[in-house]
Amino acid sequence: MTDRLIIFDTTLRDGEQSPGASMTFEEKLRIALQLERLGVDVIEAGFAASSQGDFEAISQIARQVKDSTVCSLSRAHERDIERAGEAIKAAARGRIHTFIATSPIHMQAKLRMTPDQVYERAIAAVKQCRTYTDDVEFSCEDAYRSDPEFLYRICEAAIAAGATTVNIPDTVGYATPELYGAFLKDLLEKVPNSDKAIWSVHCHNDLGMATANSLAGVMVGGARQIECTINGLGERAGNCALEEVVMAVRTRRDYFQLETGIHTEQIVPTSKLVSSITGFPVQPNKAIVGANAFAHASGIHQDGVLKSRETYEIMRAEDVGWSANKIVLGKLSGRNAFKQRIKELGIPLASETEVNEAFLRFKDLADRKSEIYDEDIQALFKESAAATQRDKYTFVSLHQQSETGEQPRATVVFTEDGVEKTSTAFGNGPVDAVFKAIEAQVQSGAEMQLYSVNAISGSTDALGDVTVRLSKAGRTVNGVGADPDIIAASAKAYFNALSRLSTEVGCNPQHAV
Repeated sequence: MTDRLIIFDTTLRDGEQSPGASMTFEEKLRIALQLERLGVDVIEAGFAASSQGDFEAISQIARQVKDSTVCSLSRAHERDIERAGEAIKAAARGRIHTFIATSPIHMQAKLRMTPDQVYERAIAAVKQCRTYTDDVEFSCEDAYRSDPEFLYRICEAAIAAGATTVNIPDTVGYATPELYGAFLKDLLEKVPNSDKAIWSVHCHNDLGMATANSLAGVMVGGARQIECTINGLGERAGNCALEEVVMAVRTRRDYFQLETGIHTEQIVPTSKLVSSITGFPVQPNKAIVGANAFAHASGIHQDGVLKSRETYEIMRAEDVGWSANKIVLGKLSGRNAFKQRIKELGIPLASETEVNEAFLRFKDLADRKSEIYDEDIQALFKESAAATQRDKYTFVSLHQQSETGEQPRATVVFTEDGVEKTSTAFGNGPVDAVFKAIEAQVQSGAEMQLYSVNAISGSTDALGDVTVRLSKAGRTVNGVGADPDIIAASAKAYFNALSRLSTEVGCNPQHAV
């Protein structure tokens, strides 16, 4: 494994721990199949013991994914491991990822266990995992803040018990590249049987160094697996971003001298899919997948790129999945051209019926917009998926009135469980009036935590992409909506969030690695 870097994606597990990023069964499966298309080596599909929904999602992903290893996270508990083993049973290649905290603060304050008790629990857990699969990963939660002497002991024992991968997480994002790399190197030198396992890094981005720390763990420390997420999604400040480490290794092959199995042209489609499903927009200046990642505003830069792309670009936009031709379709475009563009964008369609329904939505949008962008098509499928999977509340129409000096007023028509309802309210602004009209009828009692608006493309007739985050009774969800009318998009997003609150079972485990 000296020249191959294993990419372990945990978008469906650690990424889902972001507040509001919980996903439905169908959404998890859709992302998993796209991760397989991307060429991810290991897909951490969830935490089987956290909920029945997560268990079923992992089981279905295990049945359908053939080219990637399907993994379930598990605490070092017997019942957790049983559920994980059952969930991955149908996988062509299955892995159980078991973990236990090893830092003094975690052992004392959280686990209330002695180091010897943690040691014994870890060995027992790995041995139990081996009864379900030969592919077992063992993680020392909060490893970077752990006593190295204790890590030598517990990692050696875990490998002897059957762990084939050992993960050394920087759970709280405390590390710096030089120190983290040296920390890994020391472990590999001091653990007698370190050559019997693949060593892995899992870094969080609290200080903005997750990618740098992960690469240092590889180059200095000797790790050969990086755990990461699409768009750097994850709790708090997020995780190491898959797109960043993959393109770093590819672009600087002269330095890293490593290869991955990632099909890089699928990076942008995967990024857009995860963003659309979770409702977490990608910031414009985000490396690799941000809208400005390959944009040049400076005249000096523009002149240089026109003369020779290499003057200011170290990689090609098309190599990561950006389309060179942004305006692709219009109202005169046919069904075959539409279907081909969907395929190029990496949007999976289950049936011809779904294609036909999508084409009708496209034609409706084309009648309202003169130019249709790739981002518009992505938004159509985001809105459709949201509506078909969570349809307790459905937007029908709205009438909104506002003028200078007068309080805005909105009337909203929607269906609740198929029954049409109408509600009117005043507000401090047009969007506020719409939300108050909805709540006057629904009376959900939910608290709004986020309202975000993004223009999908650069023109004034762009689709507005709205995210609404609501919380209630300890659950937090994101709702998404898109429409050329930003007020209508806001209403759609609010209904989407309400439907998620009413139908989804919370399954975000509060057990970070």
